[in-house]
Amino acid sequence: MIMNKALIGLCLAVLLCAGGCSRQQSDWEKTRAANTTDAYEQFLKKYPSGEFTAQAQARVKELYEERDWQKARDADTQEAYQAFLKQYPEGKWTEEARIRVENFSLAQAPSNAAPAGADTANAAGKPAPADSSAAAPAAKAPAAAPTPAPGKSAKASEQAGSYGIQLGAFKSSAAAADRRWAHLDKEYPKLLAGLAPTVAPKNTASGTLYRLQVAALTEKRAREICKFLKEKSQPCVPIHPGAH
Repeated sequence: MIMNKALIGLCLAVLLCAGGCSRQQSDWEKTRAANTTDAYEQFLKKYPSGEFTAQAQARVKELYEERDWQKARDADTQEAYQAFLKQYPEGKWTEEARIRVENFSLAQAPSNAAPAGADTANAAGKPAPADSSAAAPAAKAPAAAPTPAPGKSAKASEQAGSYGIQLGAFKSSAAAADRRWAHLDKEYPKLLAGLAPTVAPKNTASGTLYRLQVAALTEKRAREICKFLKEKSQPCVPIHPGAH
């Protein structure tokens, strides 16, 4: 008799647990389908230490960051991006926000010297090496520059100039700048054909920024590239002669 009661109690406990798990699973699926901060917060209130609690907390954080990032983009000011960085120093959009803050600073820089990297690129467009912290150059140039084919030297001369463009500013490492260039080069091969990137480090109060730049462009080409990339929601700012 005692054994039977114990078995019955165990079966009831298993059934209750299964029912609870089933309800939590069902609620989680509904919450994921809604995919809103309110839905996830209600789920967390109901299941503060459940099977899906960690996932719900992570998703709430992502949604709030996405909301605040969109607000910063809508404002599109240096102050808005700086405020976003203060709130999310290690978030999904942190690197992008740093790029845009740096681009605003660069656009406001006075024109009194050569663009960063311009004096270190040779006539063949070989990129100057970044500082020793750069893991690998964004684009490896051959040991010896190839001789231009007949008829192409004039075109190369037309493309050379004292302007440049900046495509990003990364705090994590020079490798992050390399990855950005690889991504852009893959997405827009015709637009960036023949360009040689450099990674130019810049010391700031919060650490070193690794700036992805291309030098030796005419003003026209620099502005055309940035106009195209901005239409694709990619950060880009022309570097005026003398801007650092």
